[in-house]
Amino acid sequence: METDMIEVRRFGTLGAADHGWLDARHHFSFADYHDPERVNWGQLRVWNDDTIAPRSGFPPHPHRDMEIITYVRKGAITHRDSLGNEGRTEAGDVQVMSAGNGVTHSEYNLEDEPTQIFQIWIIPDERGGEPGWGARPFPKASRNGRFEPLASGIDGDDALPIRAHARVLGATVRAGETVAYETSPDRHLYLVPAIGSVRVGEVQVDARDGAAITGVSRIEVTAIEDAELVLVDAR
Repeated sequence: METDMIEVRRFGTLGAADHGWLDARHHFSFADYHDPERVNWGQLRVWNDDTIAPRSGFPPHPHRDMEIITYVRKGAITHRDSLGNEGRTEAGDVQVMSAGNGVTHSEYNLEDEPTQIFQIWIIPDERGGEPGWGARPFPKASRNGRFEPLASGIDGDDALPIRAHARVLGATVRAGETVAYETSPDRHLYLVPAIGSVRVGEVQVDARDGAAITGVSRIEVTAIEDAELVLVDAR
């Protein structure tokens, strides 16, 4: 795999905002952070790396026309929305909110420890539609040594549904082992190790770095140390 197909966005270069209760890092332009070179990656619009203090969180606020996927890295997040949905999603599990034509929601860390999440926004294939929410546990054993779809709008995937021809996948890889993923050169991949360091081809990607990849039909990821990976595959 040629190195010019990969752009690594080091954790230390990401946009940053410290609100006291929220320590946020932005892989793409978000809120007060704007980088014209990092607005989106295909349909992937937002990847925020958030640490939320105990007993705090995001108060009710609206969204529309966005697929919002929350991957919980540590702790748990509690969701409530204007549709009457409520749920608690724990570390390693995933929730999806299709904002559709409009929904108001809150996300709180009601735990006694900090909660760490990746919040991923994907632009839907079409605007509008009825909003919805869902959550699901994904045993880590099922993604040991392979990429497992966690949220997907691609037919045949056993995952939480999203309204985009895209996937959010997870994998755990032991040090020295390699996991592969088949794609197509027109797709936009974005890989972030939640923990651990890996090599994608000859390029090293460390914990919480982002690797933007396109123009390839296959990636191979080799763990330098035990790693937990999250991958988005989008148009």
